[in-house]
Amino acid sequence: MSIIYVLIPIAMLFVLIAIGIFFWAVKSEQFDDLDRQSVSILFDEDEQPAPKSNNNESKPS
Repeated sequence: MSIIYVLIPIAMLFVLIAIGIFFWAVKSEQFDDLDRQSVSILFDEDEQPAPKSNNNESKPS
């Protein structure tokens, strides 16, 4: 029964830490844009422009 006197403060400490982390995340704007990450997979960000050809065959003479 005396273990309950140790477990209750430890549980309260864990709850306070979790609440502190939650408020830190809200304050640092971690939850502002939740849709961007879910939509970003649909778009290709690695598009590179086609290389320019420098050969003389493509120029009219």
